[in-house]
Amino acid sequence: MRPIIRRGLLWGSLYLVLALLPLGIALIVLPEETRGLLGATGVMFGLLALGVFGMQVVISGRHRWFAESIGFDNILQFHRQTGLLALWLVVAHPLLIFASDPSYIEFLDPRDDTLRALALIGLLIASVVLIISSLWRVQLGLSYEWWRLLHGGLALFVILGGLGHALMASHYTAGWLTAGLLVVVLMVPVYLLLDSRLIRLWRLRKRPWQVVDNQPALGDATTLTLEAEGDHRFDFNAGQFFWITLGDSPFSLQQHPFSLASSACSPGRVAFTAKNLGDFTATLPDVTPGTRAFIEGPYGAFIPNVSSASGVVMLAGGIGVTPILSILRTFRDQGVTLPLWLIYANPSWDEATFRDELAELEAELPLKVIHVLSDPPEGWQGETGYIDKALLERCLPEDDGQREYFICGPEPMMNAAEGALVELEVPATRLTSDRFDIV
Repeated sequence: MRPIIRRGLLWGSLYLVLALLPLGIALIVLPEETRGLLGATGVMFGLLALGVFGMQVVISGRHRWFAESIGFDNILQFHRQTGLLALWLVVAHPLLIFASDPSYIEFLDPRDDTLRALALIGLLIASVVLIISSLWRVQLGLSYEWWRLLHGGLALFVILGGLGHALMASHYTAGWLTAGLLVVVLMVPVYLLLDSRLIRLWRLRKRPWQVVDNQPALGDATTLTLEAEGDHRFDFNAGQFFWITLGDSPFSLQQHPFSLASSACSPGRVAFTAKNLGDFTATLPDVTPGTRAFIEGPYGAFIPNVSSASGVVMLAGGIGVTPILSILRTFRDQGVTLPLWLIYANPSWDEATFRDELAELEAELPLKVIHVLSDPPEGWQGETGYIDKALLERCLPEDDGQREYFICGPEPMMNAAEGALVELEVPATRLTSDRFDIV
């Protein structure tokens, strides 16, 4: 069994156990009065939803101790799917209870108990908004900064409100043992949420950085270089990413993730490159040297195995070349000699960010760079079109069963590259993807 499968099974099993904890605690002491199959199932769905929401906070909080080794991209996809599961559980919870006994609908009547009714309605609405705003943030026109604030606030409200609802209902949570265990278990994700949004930022204020250089790059991109203010360093592995806040305080809505583009051999001086996408990235060209910054990380498992003699194949699209540039710069500084291939896809030659440095790295490393243009200039002699099975067969040596493949770029390009590699019978366990769309 390959290590990534073993790690995935381990963390998946741990997730399942922790998500089931609220339900398991409620079943320690069964109530004497039963509610029938529908009612009991509805209650169980509610407790399971509480556990899933709690684990959503854990897996999305950038905690290195939880599943970091299986990759943030994989965790993100899992987080989205379990979010949908939580939504269905929340909706099914009252529907099953109402179906078992229609008199419970009165709990939603504000004329009977205004506070209770508003709390229950608010919990349902908050859960729906929490999931929908995350899955369709861009379509709803919600900026990343305000979404992040909304997401954290709603998550805190749902967990605390759900806990209060479970304790007040008391049918399965009566008794100090059950209630006490439930409170202890659900206070853990509450603490982790506060840690990721407040406590961690409080620590960052003692480790400031400063922008020392701002340079334009091809493809309407900008490269910012930062140096530490003080003796602290930023140890990272090539291919990882960080969150950065620009300004005099780490307590800001403006905290964004970027892949590191610099060599991991220079932990006191880091750089990242971002393409102007019309959001926060549009402000980067105006950032002046001397601007203070705070960085959190590193994160990610987009890290090649330098001990494999079979080498590494890297497939990049557009600005997705940045973590790969970090890998190549680090390999150069470390004197790595394993064979390397980079297939770099862009719409045009003018959008091939770092094309000149890639040519230099090709001379300094056992590296072959293959540029692919979908809109090539007149007289272009290189590859054209898009990354597909035929192109990979034409440009790469036959897979030897050991070679690793790293993919980063826009979603359509990544899906096409992954599909082409699967068609070539490269197992998914040797594919590592890094998607920029983290929310």
